[in-house]
Amino acid sequence: MTKKEIIWREILFQAIENKKFEFTQKELAQKYGFSLSTVFNALKIPREANIIEGKRGFRIQDIEKFLYLWATFRKIKKDIIYQTAVKKGVLEIEGEVPPNVIFAAYTAFLKKYKIAPADYDKVYVYLEEKNLKEIKNRFPPQKGYQNLIVLKSDPWLKNFGELTPDCQTFVDLWNLPEWYAKDFLNALREKMLE
Repeated sequence: MTKKEIIWREILFQAIENKKFEFTQKELAQKYGFSLSTVFNALKIPREANIIEGKRGFRIQDIEKFLYLWATFRKIKKDIIYQTAVKKGVLEIEGEVPPNVIFAAYTAFLKKYKIAPADYDKVYVYLEEKNLKEIKNRFPPQKGYQNLIVLKSDPWLKNFGELTPDCQTFVDLWNLPEWYAKDFLNALREKMLE
């Protein structure tokens, strides 16, 4: 993920989960160790789209519009660092992944909300590249239907726990090709924006 997306995730997470709508560029820069110009540049597009207003101190105006903006910019395929065919069901795969993975997409939704709006047959997880060997040992490379997809984790994702935050789950689901992604996306939108 780009630095811009990391900043967007933080703003959306705070707005959705903690009902915090006001931020300063300085606090975001300090939290992530980014330069003020990086934060400023990350806010250009949301500001032009009237999603946020204000300069150094700014306020988020439209969470849903911000989610769709990020979803449009997200390039999830670029983050795939490993995928393989596992001749097991999703629940078995989820139970056998190393403890340092962060569940994403369908699994993140199911684990958080305890329901699945549709059956799913792929497991998406985030993992830091340095830990890739462990998952390859448990799930060696196999040809066939690729149902375990490992995405490169950024260094801050683990701060959200063992599941991607709802805003990231949303933008990831938006970018997935499976037919059932839309069912999960609609269910998540209802949960987040109710």
